[in-house]
Amino acid sequence: MQKRLVLDQQQIAITLKRFCYQLIENHDDFDNTVILGLQPRGTLLLDKIVALLEEIAGIKVPSGYLDATFHRDDFRRRDLPLKANETKIDFLVEGKKVILIDDVLYQGRSVRAAMDAMIAFGRPQKVELMVLVDRRLTRDYPIMPDYFGVKVNTLDSQYVVVEWKEQGHPEDAIWITEKVKS
Repeated sequence: MQKRLVLDQQQIAITLKRFCYQLIENHDDFDNTVILGLQPRGTLLLDKIVALLEEIAGIKVPSGYLDATFHRDDFRRRDLPLKANETKIDFLVEGKKVILIDDVLYQGRSVRAAMDAMIAFGRPQKVELMVLVDRRLTRDYPIMPDYFGVKVNTLDSQYVVVEWKEQGHPEDAIWITEKVKS
Protein backbone atom coordinates (compact mmCIF):
# COMPACT_ATOMS: atom_id res chain seq x y z
CA MET A 1 0.00 0.00 0.00
CA GLN A 2 1.41 3.38 -1.01
CA LYS A 3 1.52 6.06 1.69
CA ARG A 4 2.34 9.70 1.12
CA LEU A 5 3.09 12.01 4.04
CA VAL A 6 1.02 15.22 3.96
CA LEU A 7 1.99 16.78 7.31
CA ASP A 8 4.49 15.57 9.90
CA GLN A 9 4.43 16.18 13.65
CA GLN A 10 6.25 19.53 13.45
CA GLN A 11 4.00 20.80 10.64
CA ILE A 12 0.90 19.74 12.57
CA ALA A 13 2.15 21.57 15.68
CA ILE A 14 2.68 24.75 13.64
CA THR A 15 -0.78 24.39 12.09
CA LEU A 16 -2.45 23.99 15.50
CA LYS A 17 -0.74 27.13 16.81
CA ARG A 18 -1.78 29.02 13.66
CA PHE A 19 -5.37 27.89 14.24
CA CYS A 20 -5.23 29.26 17.79
CA TYR A 21 -3.87 32.64 16.73
CA GLN A 22 -6.52 32.89 14.00
CA LEU A 23 -9.24 32.06 16.54
CA ILE A 24 -7.91 34.63 19.02
CA GLU A 25 -7.81 37.25 16.27
CA ASN A 26 -11.36 36.47 15.14
CA HIS A 27 -13.00 35.78 18.51
CA ASP A 28 -11.00 38.00 20.91
CA ASP A 29 -11.86 36.83 24.44
CA PHE A 30 -14.31 34.10 23.27
CA ASP A 31 -17.01 35.80 25.33
CA ASN A 32 -19.76 34.57 22.99
CA THR A 33 -17.96 31.63 21.33
CA VAL A 34 -18.07 27.87 21.90
CA ILE A 35 -16.16 25.07 20.18
CA LEU A 36 -17.59 21.67 19.25
CA GLY A 37 -15.55 18.68 18.10
CA LEU A 38 -17.30 16.25 15.75
CA GLN A 39 -17.28 12.68 17.01
CA PRO A 40 -15.26 10.57 16.69
CA ARG A 41 -12.13 12.09 15.12
CA GLY A 42 -12.70 15.81 15.60
CA THR A 43 -12.60 15.49 19.38
CA LEU A 44 -8.85 14.83 19.54
CA LEU A 45 -8.22 17.96 17.48
CA LEU A 46 -10.66 19.89 19.68
CA ASP A 47 -8.85 18.86 22.86
CA LYS A 48 -5.53 20.00 21.41
CA ILE A 49 -6.95 23.37 20.30
CA VAL A 50 -8.63 24.02 23.67
CA ALA A 51 -5.43 23.18 25.57
CA LEU A 52 -3.33 25.40 23.27
CA LEU A 53 -5.76 28.33 23.59
CA GLU A 54 -5.45 28.09 27.36
CA GLU A 55 -1.65 27.86 27.14
CA ILE A 56 -1.22 30.71 24.63
CA ALA A 57 -3.85 33.18 25.85
CA GLY A 58 -5.05 31.88 29.20
CA ILE A 59 -8.55 31.52 27.73
CA LYS A 60 -10.84 28.68 28.82
CA VAL A 61 -13.29 28.24 25.95
CA PRO A 62 -16.54 26.32 26.48
CA SER A 63 -16.20 23.16 24.41
CA GLY A 64 -17.98 19.90 23.83
CA TYR A 65 -18.27 16.77 21.71
CA LEU A 66 -21.03 16.47 19.11
CA ASP A 67 -22.19 13.19 17.58
CA ALA A 68 -24.19 13.46 14.37
CA THR A 69 -24.63 9.74 13.62
CA PHE A 70 -28.43 9.74 13.63
CA HIS A 71 -28.59 12.93 11.57
CA ARG A 72 -26.60 11.53 8.64
CA ASP A 73 -28.46 11.20 5.34
CA ASP A 74 -26.91 7.76 4.78
CA PHE A 75 -27.72 6.44 8.26
CA ARG A 76 -30.25 3.83 7.08
CA ARG A 77 -28.50 3.04 3.78
CA ARG A 78 -25.57 1.09 5.19
CA ASP A 79 -25.17 -2.68 5.36
CA LEU A 80 -24.11 -2.46 9.00
CA PRO A 81 -25.62 0.03 11.44
CA LEU A 82 -23.44 2.95 12.44
CA LYS A 83 -22.28 3.06 16.05
CA ALA A 84 -23.13 6.28 17.83
CA ASN A 85 -20.63 8.17 19.97
CA GLU A 86 -21.21 10.35 23.01
CA THR A 87 -22.52 13.88 22.67
CA LYS A 88 -21.12 15.88 25.56
CA ILE A 89 -22.34 19.47 25.54
CA ASP A 90 -23.22 21.07 28.87
CA PHE A 91 -24.23 24.49 27.51
CA LEU A 92 -26.67 25.98 25.01
CA VAL A 93 -25.45 27.26 21.66
CA GLU A 94 -28.39 29.67 21.39
CA GLY A 95 -27.05 33.00 20.10
CA LYS A 96 -23.42 31.83 20.29
CA LYS A 97 -20.71 31.75 17.67
CA VAL A 98 -19.93 28.06 17.18
CA ILE A 99 -16.71 26.64 15.77
CA LEU A 100 -17.16 23.08 14.51
CA ILE A 101 -13.93 21.09 14.43
CA ASP A 102 -13.19 17.91 12.46
CA ASP A 103 -10.02 16.30 11.19
CA VAL A 104 -10.86 15.86 7.48
CA LEU A 105 -13.48 17.55 5.32
CA TYR A 106 -14.41 15.06 2.63
CA GLN A 107 -17.90 15.11 1.10
CA GLY A 108 -19.44 17.52 3.60
CA ARG A 109 -22.03 15.00 4.82
CA SER A 110 -20.71 14.85 8.40
CA VAL A 111 -20.66 18.63 8.71
CA ARG A 112 -24.19 18.93 7.31
CA ALA A 113 -25.37 16.30 9.80
CA ALA A 114 -23.51 18.05 12.64
CA MET A 115 -25.34 21.29 11.90
CA ASP A 116 -28.66 19.43 12.15
CA ALA A 117 -27.58 17.78 15.43
CA MET A 118 -26.34 21.08 16.87
CA ILE A 119 -29.78 22.68 16.54
CA ALA A 120 -30.96 20.52 19.48
CA PHE A 121 -28.78 22.80 21.66
CA GLY A 122 -30.17 26.08 20.31
CA ARG A 123 -29.87 28.29 17.27
CA PRO A 124 -26.34 29.64 16.90
CA GLN A 125 -25.57 33.19 15.85
CA LYS A 126 -22.88 31.96 13.47
CA VAL A 127 -21.16 28.66 12.61
CA GLU A 128 -17.54 28.33 11.45
CA LEU A 129 -15.74 25.18 10.35
CA MET A 130 -12.15 24.21 11.20
CA VAL A 131 -10.48 21.14 9.64
CA LEU A 132 -6.92 19.89 9.47
CA VAL A 133 -7.35 18.57 5.92
CA ASP A 134 -9.66 19.88 3.21
CA ARG A 135 -10.15 17.29 0.46
CA ARG A 136 -11.12 19.94 -2.06
CA LEU A 137 -12.50 18.07 -5.04
CA THR A 138 -14.77 15.57 -3.29
CA ARG A 139 -17.64 17.67 -1.96
CA ASP A 140 -21.26 16.52 -2.25
CA TYR A 141 -22.52 19.59 -0.34
CA PRO A 142 -21.42 23.22 -0.76
CA ILE A 143 -19.52 23.31 2.53
CA MET A 144 -16.18 25.09 2.85
CA PRO A 145 -13.91 25.41 5.90
CA ASP A 146 -13.21 28.79 7.50
CA TYR A 147 -9.94 27.42 8.91
CA PHE A 148 -7.90 24.63 7.32
CA GLY A 149 -4.46 23.19 7.79
CA VAL A 150 -3.83 21.91 4.30
CA LYS A 151 -5.83 21.44 1.10
CA VAL A 152 -5.27 18.23 -0.84
CA ASN A 153 -6.55 16.89 -4.13
CA THR A 154 -7.36 13.21 -3.79
CA LEU A 155 -8.96 10.49 -5.82
CA ASP A 156 -11.99 8.48 -4.70
CA SER A 157 -9.58 5.55 -4.39
CA GLN A 158 -7.64 7.29 -1.61
CA TYR A 159 -8.04 7.88 2.13
CA VAL A 160 -6.67 10.67 4.26
CA VAL A 161 -5.45 9.18 7.54
CA VAL A 162 -4.78 11.36 10.59
CA GLU A 163 -2.59 9.64 13.20
CA TRP A 164 -2.19 10.93 16.78
CA LYS A 165 0.30 9.87 19.44
CA GLU A 166 -2.68 9.67 21.81
CA GLN A 167 -3.99 6.82 19.66
CA GLY A 168 -0.75 4.85 19.99
CA HIS A 169 1.05 6.05 16.87
CA PRO A 170 4.77 6.92 17.12
CA GLU A 171 4.07 10.56 16.28
CA ASP A 172 1.35 12.82 14.91
CA ALA A 173 1.13 12.58 11.12
CA ILE A 174 -1.28 12.94 8.21
CA TRP A 175 -1.05 10.51 5.31
CA ILE A 176 -2.76 9.86 1.99
CA THR A 177 -3.15 6.12 1.36
CA GLU A 178 -4.82 3.97 -1.26
CA LYS A 179 -8.05 2.22 -0.31
CA VAL A 180 -7.71 -1.54 -0.03
CA LYS A 181 -9.59 -3.25 -2.87
CA SER A 182 -11.86 -6.07 -1.78
